Amino acid sequence: MIDGPSAEHLLREHAPRVLGALVRRHGQFDACEDAVQEALLAAATQWPAEGVPDDPRAWLLTVASRRLTDRWRSESARREREAATALAEAAPGAVPDRDDTLALLFLCCHPALTPSSQVALTLRAVGGLTTAQVARAFLVPEVTMGQRISRAKQKIKAAGARFDLPPPGERAGRLGAVLHVLYLIFNEGYTASGGAGLQRAELTGEAIRLARALHALLPGDGEVAGLLALMLLTDARRDARSGPGGALVPLAEQDRSAWDRAAIAEGAALITDALTWSPPGPYQLQAAIAAVHAEAPRAEDTDWPQVLALYRLLARIAPNPMVTLNAAVAVAMVEGPRAGLDHLGPLDGDARMSGHHRLAAVRAHLLELAGETDAARTSYREAARRTTSLPEQRYLEARASRLSEGTP
Repeated sequence: MIDGPSAEHLLREHAPRVLGALVRRHGQFDACEDAVQEALLAAATQWPAEGVPDDPRAWLLTVASRRLTDRWRSESARREREAATALAEAAPGAVPDRDDTLALLFLCCHPALTPSSQVALTLRAVGGLTTAQVARAFLVPEVTMGQRISRAKQKIKAAGARFDLPPPGERAGRLGAVLHVLYLIFNEGYTASGGAGLQRAELTGEAIRLARALHALLPGDGEVAGLLALMLLTDARRDARSGPGGALVPLAEQDRSAWDRAAIAEGAALITDALTWSPPGPYQLQAAIAAVHAEAPRAEDTDWPQVLALYRLLARIAPNPMVTLNAAVAVAMVEGPRAGLDHLGPLDGDARMSGHHRLAAVRAHLLELAGETDAARTSYREAARRTTSLPEQRYLEARASRLSEGTP
């Protein structure tokens, strides 16, 4: 017997290799991916009750292969066939030793797809999540997510994408897309863009699992190591980010004894090592910033000059509005809140940020530090109106109310 969580872990571990074997053998990524999903559903039903087979990957490959054959022969035959029949016929060693996870990641992050489609397809094909699970994670109906995934597979087919690693000349750019997709998955899990919950642990956990797999495949890539380190160092704070009733607790007010010290040690070791042999990239620098925060015993012990120096280097290497926004807090902590507010100025004219709730929230925080209570209250309320996350909204409204009452 095996419990549900253990079965789910095994399924997600084996899914990309089974899919890779099918696609390499038969082509037709869309049909193979559907067949693997059906095999995963069959396993999720049978394994917790009947036990895991001696060779789980061979079981999945056999079931998926038969589902694929059934689909090609007859839709009705596919529905009637029981996965248990395939279990008895599963041949040990049927899955080749070759690991196609990296090729799958590149395929799911094909440049013909939009970022949202890349994320959805990666979670389903490489992460082993069902369409329903992906839909729940992004708060959309299952039908909507199913259509998005179907369109993504059709676009890949129309683009004539090959199931193989891109040629060396394209690999660096495509790897950047893979890292960005994993980063998006993690961020959506760490701070959900909408809904009643602040975080979605299933997404952060999946992003970390896939980043680990990618790091195992590409141990000599500093940015892959940097992204994994960033995720570990950030996710280490998860249990301290929510208070009673799921209320948001900002970094400066978190109980640092609740941080996951094992994850911090692993992430800090990863980024420290990577920076000794790899030119610093955006993910490495963000991980280094996260490490500075993680190493401070108290919020007031944070080495803000070091954080600011890292943000300035990050702004030179990979300038973007979010870097400017986050750097403004470091500027305020080192040079004063007015300097931080001045640093925010250019973002007001940036269409990507001018209506974003985080710009209003950071401005409110810096105005509060500067003693401009009325302006801070207005900005907190503006940020609360703009966010679609209920925990963030409640936190921002609470900040505005405390300022109205004259309490710190």
